[in-house]
Amino acid sequence: MFPNRRRFLQMAAALPAMPSLALAQDKYPSRPVRFIVAVAPGGPNDIYARLLGQWLGEKLGQNFIIENRPGAGTNLATEMVVRSPPDGYTIVTVAPSASVNASLYPNLKFNFLRDIAPVASFARQAQVLVVHPSVKPNTVAELIADAKANPGKYNYGSAGIGTGPHMAAELFKMMAGVDIVHVPYRGAALATQDTLSGQVHMTLTAVSGLGDFIQTGKLKALGVSTASRSELLPDVATIGETVPGYESSALFGVGAPSGTPKEIINLLNREINAALRDPGIRKKMDDLGGGIFISTPEEYGKILAEDTEKYGRVVKATGAKVSE
Repeated sequence: MFPNRRRFLQMAAALPAMPSLALAQDKYPSRPVRFIVAVAPGGPNDIYARLLGQWLGEKLGQNFIIENRPGAGTNLATEMVVRSPPDGYTIVTVAPSASVNASLYPNLKFNFLRDIAPVASFARQAQVLVVHPSVKPNTVAELIADAKANPGKYNYGSAGIGTGPHMAAELFKMMAGVDIVHVPYRGAALATQDTLSGQVHMTLTAVSGLGDFIQTGKLKALGVSTASRSELLPDVATIGETVPGYESSALFGVGAPSGTPKEIINLLNREINAALRDPGIRKKMDDLGGGIFISTPEEYGKILAEDTEKYGRVVKATGAKVSE
């Protein structure tokens, strides 16, 4: 009996050390993390991910490997992540399209709000309603009045069906009660180019990159789409100042497969938020359009749900659909 009793006491003495040993073995991350980017290399969303991935890798001691998986309006990347193990070793950028696709694509193989856990937001950028100088209205109120008096008189160019600019413009039309004809393009740059040339009357697009055109009078800025004024265009009123309750912004963030441990999500959230407070990161993100937006996972998830409901109404009202 004595040898067994001695063995028992040895095991009992070792028990307090076992939890810390288990934690050491399970420390996250213990291997590289796949950071899926739902767009092609080179754009702002890709650069955001690379900035954050480098920060996370340096702070957490493992590589965050960027994998670009563009296609199907970001659905290709999202579906891939939904099918990944919920262990924190696969995360994904979440583009503004995430809140639109649930209504725009009729046969998705996933439910974004159910299958992707919100981790952290990192930017919420304004769009700006700009018109060609030949357009007489100089304010949102004047544009609404003229458009109501002359239904179909004006048209606007967008980056394409279901894109953020399209949804923002259609939301404006719904809430303002105006008839402005939609002209879809294959990208925001083309819509902006034709607004500059006068081929279309206006466009609603990202603020970044338009400053010179506005300052030189090549475009007139009537209003920004966010609830508060843009730091890049502080003298331009919000559309909501004329159309109460209007808000449409480009929300960017990070998600993970649903079921990813809360401890891992909270860790990633803390580190991403720390990156967003770093002066060097902030400067680089300001150069890409600013709008740094810090949130908890719960706050970010609430906004995603609200945006999904809002743009679902817009998609239903317009009847917009895309082929999968």
